[in-house]
Amino acid sequence: MRLTVDGQSFDIDADPDMPLLWALRDLIGKTGPKFGCGIAACGACTVHVDGQPVRSCSLPVGQVSGAVTTIEGIGTAGKLHPVQQAWQEDQVAQCGYCQAGQIMSAVALLDEVAEPSDADIDNAMGGNLCRCGTYPKIRSAIKKAAALKTAGL
Repeated sequence: MRLTVDGQSFDIDADPDMPLLWALRDLIGKTGPKFGCGIAACGACTVHVDGQPVRSCSLPVGQVSGAVTTIEGIGTAGKLHPVQQAWQEDQVAQCGYCQAGQIMSAVALLDEVAEPSDADIDNAMGGNLCRCGTYPKIRSAIKKAAALKTAGL
């Protein structure tokens, strides 16, 4: 089967029922999405499929019909995505385990809502758990990223 991940095509030999997360990590080498729960409850495995955030731990790879974007595909070392830049500037991460999923959910939110309210942020980020409790920093970083994105940075 063929997957398009972060703009590249990959031919993989996988059982169609294999979770997308394992195809990304074990067959393609994308280690940004993390395994957290295996039941789509924590958000550590969040990636985008055709721009929509999905939990890759519970999505069978055989059901993926669009382009997949992981955290490795949203920015570069030389040009961070505004969400990544805000995350760094606000020092959001503590342990960092959930942050790839948090960032991917935040990117999807800002693609839909240019200036999100607290309620918009709560709604979009509600399925992403942070064991370190960095929720106030996450909210602040999302608002900063919205401003950076609006400014074209």
